[in-house]
Amino acid sequence: MYQERFRLDGELAVITGGGRGIGLACAEALGEAGARLVVIEPDEAAAAEAARHLTGKGFEAQAFVGDVTRSARMDEIADDLAAKGMAATILVNNAGIGQSGIPSEEVSDADWLRMMDVNVNGVFWCSRAFGRHMIRARRGVIVNLGSMSGTIANRPQPQTPYNVSKAAVHHLTRSLAAEWAQHGIRVNAVAPTYIETPMVLANPLNQDRIPAWLHDTPMGRMGLAPEVASAVLFLASEASSLMTGAVVPVDGGFTCW
Repeated sequence: MYQERFRLDGELAVITGGGRGIGLACAEALGEAGARLVVIEPDEAAAAEAARHLTGKGFEAQAFVGDVTRSARMDEIADDLAAKGMAATILVNNAGIGQSGIPSEEVSDADWLRMMDVNVNGVFWCSRAFGRHMIRARRGVIVNLGSMSGTIANRPQPQTPYNVSKAAVHHLTRSLAAEWAQHGIRVNAVAPTYIETPMVLANPLNQDRIPAWLHDTPMGRMGLAPEVASAVLFLASEASSLMTGAVVPVDGGFTCW
């Protein structure tokens, strides 16, 4: 009975930024649970490689090229899938960018606006585009990728724009959850700690930061992409059927202190 509640057979899951890192792990987790997969990536090569990788694992998967900051493109993808009888029943808003180490007084207008455009506007555009079809079907699940940085101010690196963008994602999650529950749609978020992705590990500035991060983490380690994906799978499945508007920490206890 209980294991069956984690199954996603017959569901269509859309994962933005699903070509690498946490997004790809989320796609793999949902695929293993039986979902058909649609990955959205802004780069054509990354989209094609994601589709090859996922189909190579035996999943039913396709990829679309699209930038989440382009609302018309998100509408187009959502409408195209629905017209083919493949309206999304699960949306994972994973696409996002990060930037740290810039004092707030030195943040440019362009950097601030870009952060908000991808991390906040992109989440809303996608939720709106795919949510319209979920409302018509009176069912659907949205899982947003927030961050513990939406709850705390990180150290030692300053990163106010990123923190603010993720705090907005958390409140967008709660707001949509309250508004769309009447339509049979659940909206939740995960709030990860620092995750060992190639992008994080390749940044030379992080080599001096990692000891401080681990010192502030009760579990004393960074997270792994599959650990975040497992939480996303839970929230996407009927195993979390009574949950909406939740922001679930996946942070090794970081926000306990």
